Amino acid sequence: MRILVTNCNTTEAMTKEIEAGARAAASPGTEILARTPAWGPESAEGWLDSFLSAAAVLDLLRRTEEPFDAVVLAGFGEHGREGARELLDVPVVDITEAAAHLASLLGRRYGVVTTLDRTCGLIEDSLRTAGLADHCVAVVGTGLGVLELRDEGRTEAAMLTAARRVRDAGAEVLVLGCAGMTGLDRRLSAALGVPVVDGVAAAVRLAESLVALGLTTSRAGSYATPLPKRRRWQPPG
Repeated sequence: MRILVTNCNTTEAMTKEIEAGARAAASPGTEILARTPAWGPESAEGWLDSFLSAAAVLDLLRRTEEPFDAVVLAGFGEHGREGARELLDVPVVDITEAAAHLASLLGRRYGVVTTLDRTCGLIEDSLRTAGLADHCVAVVGTGLGVLELRDEGRTEAAMLTAARRVRDAGAEVLVLGCAGMTGLDRRLSAALGVPVVDGVAAAVRLAESLVALGLTTSRAGSYATPLPKRRRWQPPG
């Protein structure tokens, strides 16, 4: 089984971190193909970045020539998943949806810890569109930008503060709201005494399950194959 994992930004170091988290979660025999868009924002933090990221990731998907059995979109709250499902004939799993689905199986109410406050609205809208918002009690920012997550000590302290706010709001399960937070789930869980779901790991496992069950995206309606027409894709640069 080969799973294509796409970073939502152009920072190669983050792609490597996402790749490591995906490989740690994958079953024996599953191959992870981690890829970085050729263009777009270096970090996705806001509406403008998110729309640019979506277009860049869709361009990456259409250009990828290597065969793969499923796609994991490693951008938390970012746009593009619906377009990817129209574009591809394999399962497409968004880490936002995957984490929320698993969190809902572990507790009645969950909350999300993310990066900057400006990203909270995107995540809330993404969960609402996916039909997963009803059990989300809060989406709380840490005040850290995506690229600041490389500072492990500062990141863990900020995440603990934000996670306590989410837990105190009534969350029984916490969700890591950025692919760059991959690997912090167990430490936060031990510190707070509640389950913590890593979106990258959740998405990889769900993608494996869909492939193993022989399931893929329905073409009967919302994700029907796009109409044939000329589409001008913006070339890199």
